[in-house]
Amino acid sequence: QEQLMESGGGLVQPGGSLRLSCAASGSIFGILTMGWYRQAPGKQRELVATITRSGRANYTESVKGRFTIYSDAANTVRLEMKSLSLEDTAVYFCFLLDKEGRSYWGQGTQVTVSS
Repeated sequence: QEQLMESGGGLVQPGGSLRLSCAASGSIFGILTMGWYRQAPGKQRELVATITRSGRANYTESVKGRFTIYSDAANTVRLEMKSLSLEDTAVYFCFLLDKEGRSYWGQGTQVTVSS
């Protein structure tokens, strides 16, 4: 049974926007942090944004001012992506860290920025 599910990826033109969503199943308890990594072909995974249970958010420098991570539902995080460029093309992975030190990963959702 899958415990993290991402959605919202797709094809978008440069300058466009997408909203990614990640929902954790009800079987996961004691969430500390959720967030997003991304991985472009031939590159290592890069941390994009994180949010704590209290709502504190952090971003990698390249997305500051363009991306917003937030939660508007229980055990769910969103990543609002604006002013997208070709360099944002990657598979985006949701992750979760719980109080027991366990990590969970989604299967990834493809974001392609292209004309």
